[in-house]
Amino acid sequence: MAAARPPVDRRAVAAAAITLVLWASAFVAIRSAGREFSPGALALGRLLAGSVTLLLLCLVRREGLPPRGAWPGIAVSGLLWFGVYNVALNWGEQEVDAGTAALVVNVGPVLIALLGGWLLKEGLPPRLLVGIAVSFAGAAVVGASQSDGGAAAAGSPVLGVLLCLLAAVTYAGGVVGQKPALRHASPLQVTAYGCAVGTVACTPFAGQLADELARVPLSATLNMVYLGVFPTAVAFTTWAYALARTSAGKMGATTYVVPALVVLMSWALLGEVPGLLALAGGVLCLTGVAVSRGSLGALRERFARRSPAAPLPDERTAGSAAPR
Repeated sequence: MAAARPPVDRRAVAAAAITLVLWASAFVAIRSAGREFSPGALALGRLLAGSVTLLLLCLVRREGLPPRGAWPGIAVSGLLWFGVYNVALNWGEQEVDAGTAALVVNVGPVLIALLGGWLLKEGLPPRLLVGIAVSFAGAAVVGASQSDGGAAAAGSPVLGVLLCLLAAVTYAGGVVGQKPALRHASPLQVTAYGCAVGTVACTPFAGQLADELARVPLSATLNMVYLGVFPTAVAFTTWAYALARTSAGKMGATTYVVPALVVLMSWALLGEVPGLLALAGGVLCLTGVAVSRGSLGALRERFARRSPAAPLPDERTAGSAAPR
């Protein structure tokens, strides 16, 4: 007899929805602010704004330093996701449009599933490997479309695609590093101190940020602050809240909708729409993600048949990670 499905955590679903909308807006804001700021300076400014906001929230909620067991995951996610990811994405979006960047970065959920299966013991079914191959084929199609004169009119579009792939890899590594940290610390603590680690990692760009702040228009600075407060401080906290209540692979799958939101937002606000070949490659990326997700669903069903009375290991709530 199949095990009953656990009830849907509506607060986790709402938190994930907030995250997706704010992260989609981030691709558009980065594309806009990136016209004035260099990649490293924009990353540092965003992380500074995010760190200040998050650490103030920690003070208000009287949340101290995370326990020792949370720090390895916080350090990994801070360096990879907050640090390298932001610089790579900012640079990539100077070479390709926001919609194309979102399509390529959305290879990340497949990588999260792969790393989660290997490092978090969530399983490595054959269909997962097929999904990875399909997604990377889609990224190659997007790269080919850009080399033929895609939406980015200047710079090196192929470099932009490669940078967005690097962003996807570091995003995946950051999520997988973050998941164990949520067993020991609250979502706010994990996010706040991960953001602080990323800020420290980006301090070599402090000189560039100071020079550029003196000459960029106010709108660009406000865009940077928006990125720090909302897509970083708010969205990363709501992401961690939801991640604490499900698996890394399942949370990665929720980002399916981000590219569609980004294409709509960048069309409405920036007048940018990826070319047909880029969109076709993006659909191929998402198809690979869908294939990989189907394989993980089958894995969970097999586990349930073997042990119907036990909850799935990737569904257990991180007890100490609940908001306080």
